[in-house]
Amino acid sequence: MTEQVFNQVVTVSLEDAVRLIVANPNVRYMLRGEPGIGKSSLAYALKQMTGYPLSMMDVPNLDLGDVSMPVIDHENKVTKYYPNSRFQLHEGRPIVVMLDEFTKGADAVKNMLHPMLEVTNPRLGDLPIPDGSLVVLTGNLDTDGVGDGLAQHTRQRIVELIIRKPNADEWLRWASNNGVAAVLMAWVDRYRYCLASYLDGITNEFIFNPAEPQENVVSPRTLEMASRQILTRESISTDALRAALTGTLGASAAVSILSFIAFQDKLPSLRSIIDKPSTAEIPDDEGARAVLTFNLLEHVEKDTLTPIMEYLRRDEMDEEWQVIFGVCLARHESKKQIAFSNGAFAKWARDNEDLL
Repeated sequence: MTEQVFNQVVTVSLEDAVRLIVANPNVRYMLRGEPGIGKSSLAYALKQMTGYPLSMMDVPNLDLGDVSMPVIDHENKVTKYYPNSRFQLHEGRPIVVMLDEFTKGADAVKNMLHPMLEVTNPRLGDLPIPDGSLVVLTGNLDTDGVGDGLAQHTRQRIVELIIRKPNADEWLRWASNNGVAAVLMAWVDRYRYCLASYLDGITNEFIFNPAEPQENVVSPRTLEMASRQILTRESISTDALRAALTGTLGASAAVSILSFIAFQDKLPSLRSIIDKPSTAEIPDDEGARAVLTFNLLEHVEKDTLTPIMEYLRRDEMDEEWQVIFGVCLARHESKKQIAFSNGAFAKWARDNEDLL
């Protein structure tokens, strides 16, 4: 018999992981992946899909008394284990339990949580886990070098899913529906490799790499934090913003993003584009055009989309930008209805249906 060794990491997207977990409520899944890619946020997607209450448990911060405690039953002269009310098991209805960062928890705490992982008679303390409940664990990869550990007897009771980092297109689709700063979306679109993963053998100045530890890196989590600060930039100094972005994303990303913010301050006004789309100024710099395109996405309304489309389809504007604008708009949850009821956009969509 010939033996084969497979070293390739098999990964799954967050969206596919959610569907898999909901379809298999009696299986306990462990979500593992590099830091900041959205593993913990999956709990809120499960809550939304099921309508179940969510118990979000930060396992490394739990002590034994935070999980369950012995209570004396004087009538029967025995003790019973009562779970902490935060698990919501006393309500007797299906729940979503996220045992976040399980791999970093104290061994005694993990052992107390272990009965929740059983296929037959899952329980916590002396209370059963209601049928249909979803119990999910998260942790980082052993190769991340951030102190994670998982015993073999635990591995036998769970299914490990390696969650991949979202790529730039996936992150931009999420960002455009969640109020992320347009200038930051433009930056990610220009520097797509900022969301590459070391698991694919890639390294660059922006991303997490356990072999070359950095103080701060670009990830979906830190990008969202950076967006909050960028959106308040009118009330803080440039120096303060530079310091904040450096402390969030690292020095390389901070310097690069600040250059995009400088482009934003030199863009033609929205009013000039709406009033005179055929003659309004078009920036020469590619970075400025990127920022402009994502800015225009934020300002799509019923009465603005037609002139915006006319502006973007001018000969002086590279087709790349109308494609980016059109694809993002077609996937925007709240604005795509405006788009497909607009004649100018509908014509563009027909001409470019292979892109949507």
